[in-house]
Parts: sequence; structure tokens; C-alpha cells
Amino acid sequence: MPKVFLNRPWLHFLLLGALLFWFQGLLFPAPRPSVGPLSEARVEALLEQWQAATGRRPEGTELERLLRAELEQDMLFQHALGLDLHRRDPVVYQRLLLNMRFLDLAGEGESDAGLFQRALELRLHLGDEVVRRRLVQVMEQLLLAANPPQPVPETAIREAFAERAQELQRPARYTLLQLYFDRDREAELAEVVARIQAGNTSPEAALQFSSPFLLGHTFRGQTPDQLGRTFGAVFVSNLLAADPAPRQWHGPLRSAYGWHYVWIESVTPARPAELDEARPLLQRDLELEARNRALAAAVAGLAEDYELLL
Repeated sequence: MPKVFLNRPWLHFLLLGALLFWFQGLLFPAPRPSVGPLSEARVEALLEQWQAATGRRPEGTELERLLRAELEQDMLFQHALGLDLHRRDPVVYQRLLLNMRFLDLAGEGESDAGLFQRALELRLHLGDEVVRRRLVQVMEQLLLAANPPQPVPETAIREAFAERAQELQRPARYTLLQLYFDRDREAELAEVVARIQAGNTSPEAALQFSSPFLLGHTFRGQTPDQLGRTFGAVFVSNLLAADPAPRQWHGPLRSAYGWHYVWIESVTPARPAELDEARPLLQRDLELEARNRALAAAVAGLAEDYELLL
């Protein structure tokens, strides 16, 4: 019976057809959807952004990576549209309703659902940068959900801690009181300083000589970076150059505001960081790196189904 069945001509025909169809797909695969090339205006905008951030134009592989990254964003947007994500995302829904009302295209008594459908028919979603960024973000979340990053092992945290020891060092902290002299009082500086030193005036009593200062006169436990945000880099540079000792006056020191005569109450020296206090930062950075690697791998896998035209 099986032998007779195998001799049926219609079975031979089906097998031969299936084999020919398989060979056709192998020899003549269906064309992949293409993305790009980018318009000259978009390329120029990317170059200007790069130059604004780095001070120079990208070259060679830098330019290729820059263009490919932009094409990958377009690919994710195109793929999201193919999955109809724009029809189900609440952010896109509200954005298109807002656009329709802003353009005064809402009909009297028209429902939100009808207005949204008309926005899609007008293809407003294709030219809106907010919609594009949102759909790219949703696609990235879907790719990461399907290709989650590897957990960060303890060994990686310890290795990063050792490699970044200098960067993670806890900065020195200063508690100080400062007397402020605006530029109009610059001529008084020498006399006031001499009076404070001659009278062995306490910092609190010396405040009578200070001009009003909006940010206050006393600063506790401040790092150099924090002082820099308050007084400017010139002030911090001059203060550190003086190697300030506790319980002494220093200056006058110039800042972006004028002049300051500074009493250093205490100094907490810089010290190496401990693993436990650095762990949250290291954990966050390593998780972000793992996420970026997982996303890059997922995007590269998706790109195999597309033709990116640089």
C-alpha cells in the first residue's frame, strides 16, 4: 500500500513543486525592505550637531557610525509602523489629537477616535518628530524585553571599582565663612583686611565689614565642584592654590562677583572611596552598559532583515 501511494503522479508533482519553490527562495530571495539614504539636509544637520558637541566634523568610520545610527533609528520607526504600534500607543494618540486641534482640523462634535483616524489618513504621524521618537523608544523597549541584558555580576562591580579608583575618590570638603566686597569697594580691601588681622577679629564679628551676598556667607561641607557652582572656577582655583589651612583667613580671593576674604573653619581631606558607597554608581553604570550592549545586538539582528542605504 505505501509503495503504491508513493507512485501516485500527483504526489510527485507536489514534491517537485515544493522543491522548486524552495530552490527559488534560495536562489532568488525576496528583497529586504530598504531604509535610507538620508537626505542632504538631515546629513548636514547631523554633522552640525556633531561639530557643536566635539568642535570638529566626523571623519571616516566616525561618519559611517553616525549615519548608520540615524538609519537604525529610521529602521526602528519603520518597523514600529509595520507592527501598527502607532495605532495602539496612548502617547501617539494624544499627540495626533493635539496636532489636529492645533491645525484646526477637528470637526464640530467629532469624536476623539474619529479625529485620530483622520490624523492617520492625513499621515500626520509620519512627519511628527515626537511620534517618531516615541515609536523608536517603544521598539527599543520591545527589543530589550525579547533580548534582556545580562545581570551585572559582583566581579564586574569590583573590577570597575578598581579601575575607577581615582575617579571615585571622595573630594575634599570645606566649611567656610566669606566676607564679600563688590567691585565698588575694592579700594577698601587692604584696610579691612588689616583691621581684621590687627584686632584678631572673630569671623562672626568680621561679618559687619561684608557687603550683602545673595547666596549667604557661611558654606558647610562644600566640595570644590560645589564651591565652583557658587563662586566660579577662578575662586576655587585661587582657594586651592592657597592650600587653605583650618582656622585661618585666606585671600582676598577674586570670584565672578567681586572679592572675598575667606575664613576656613574646617577641611575634610580627600580620601579613597569605599566599595559600598561607590556600589550604587557602579551598578547603575554597568547596568546601562549592559543595556546598551543588549540593545545594540538586538538592533543589529533586526537590521539583518533590512537594507540600510548609507
